[in-house]
Amino acid sequence: MPNINSVSVVIPVYNEVENLGLLHGQLAQVAGSLPNLGFEFIFVDDGSKDGSVEVLRQLASQDSRVKVAIFSRNTGQTAAMSCGIKLANGDVIMPMDADLQNDPADIPHFLEKINEGYSCVSGWRKDRKDTLVMRKLPSWMANSIISWMTGVHLHDYGCSLKAYLRDIIQGVELYGEMHRFIPAYAAWSGAKVTEIVVNHRPRVHGVSKYGISRVFKVVLDLIVVKFLTKYFNKPMHFFGAAGFISLSLGFAAEVIAVIYKLTGLKDFVQTPLPTIGAMFVIVGFQFILFGLVAEVLMRTYYEAQNRTPYHIKEKINL
Repeated sequence: MPNINSVSVVIPVYNEVENLGLLHGQLAQVAGSLPNLGFEFIFVDDGSKDGSVEVLRQLASQDSRVKVAIFSRNTGQTAAMSCGIKLANGDVIMPMDADLQNDPADIPHFLEKINEGYSCVSGWRKDRKDTLVMRKLPSWMANSIISWMTGVHLHDYGCSLKAYLRDIIQGVELYGEMHRFIPAYAAWSGAKVTEIVVNHRPRVHGVSKYGISRVFKVVLDLIVVKFLTKYFNKPMHFFGAAGFISLSLGFAAEVIAVIYKLTGLKDFVQTPLPTIGAMFVIVGFQFILFGLVAEVLMRTYYEAQNRTPYHIKEKINL
């Protein structure tokens, strides 16, 4: 049974000026209902241009629990979330969105599961208040792919509202769109992972920053995650397998060309199959492998020099 004394709520912010005051009020209400726990609300502004920073300054001056990190430019949700997690001091760290679609009233339910012995609790927006084509369909596709490739079956990897024990989350380096894969990381490390149904509210203010293109980004990041977790210490297993597949496809193309030749259907010079097949297979694998090598080099660049993919311009109450 974990000893929980404090909770850090991490909120990435990008152009949510109309929602921040309401969100803070709801968070404060939840914190007031749990007087035995210490709370901090870490807002990470990801280069907002709509006055969000001014609102955050005001909230921080009124409530010492409000802590603010302000980025000099927009770097993406994952970078903002990673920054907030590193700055957090709570025994439990809970990321959530700033758009009021996540309900702070669900926080006590997450903490109940943590007290039951789970290290990671993921939210499930079972009754999701979003459009079918632009949000629900891409989410279903992404969740199905992630569950299949990671072997950790959750209904809603994309729900930002989650709860993690501090020692599970703070050692994870996040890049790209990888914040959604943290439950898989935790499960691979032997942590107990579960999910609970959460209240998902329709967006009232602001504009959604998500679309169907997010599915393709998720797939690419998932390939990287699988490579780094399964093959990082034995890359030849991956590259060797890719080489065998490439050789097999090339051999198959050549066999078909030979069959054409022997049966008199087509001469070698009459079919582009050997050349086109070999070219597309080789080029395709080169792109994938170059991408993976570049990802490893990028991580080495940041981690070996203790660098981060974001720059904090200012801190408040931190």
